Amino acid sequence: MILFTEANARNRAKIAERAYGKNTYELLREKTYKSLHIEKHDIFMSHAYTDREIILGITLLLEDLGYTVYLDWRDDPYLDRSQVSKQTASKLKIRMKASRCLFYSTTSSASTSKWMPWELGFKDGDNKRSAILPIAYSPTSSYEGQEYLGIYPYIDVADDTTGKRRLWVRWSESCYVNFDSWLDGYEPSERQ
Repeated sequence: MILFTEANARNRAKIAERAYGKNTYELLREKTYKSLHIEKHDIFMSHAYTDREIILGITLLLEDLGYTVYLDWRDDPYLDRSQVSKQTASKLKIRMKASRCLFYSTTSSASTSKWMPWELGFKDGDNKRSAILPIAYSPTSSYEGQEYLGIYPYIDVADDTTGKRRLWVRWSESCYVNFDSWLDGYEPSERQ
């Protein structure tokens, strides 16, 4: 079991920059044009806007695994994140309903977000497919949710029995289910 780290996320974003010879923002613009035709996403990424470099790396890591990810500032760049407005909230509701689940990205900046708690509550009420995506500052293999975040399972990445890299939804190290099964309605269960 491995939790995502800020360093791994930043490294993935830098790899993309070097591979394509473009900076992060050019890559995002290009990715935006490609993703405009995607109406439904596997994952709605709830995050603090100040963490966009980290979140870009995490998104690329998730997309490397074959998942589609909605990022509001990438996929709907005209939204005004600085203002809580009816129009922005309406658009985010549409995007959350069109996403199979929500990942609530925990970083040191998450507590400053006006949107994240609202997004988590809305998506949880919509289809009960919300999970915490712990982004650790340094490598660790454990996560303990704080306050109300502890009522949600958390996401990590690890190899399955065939050696294939997969996402896992966990309540603890021994209580888990693979992400694809969770999206299909299965819940984490205790394993030996």
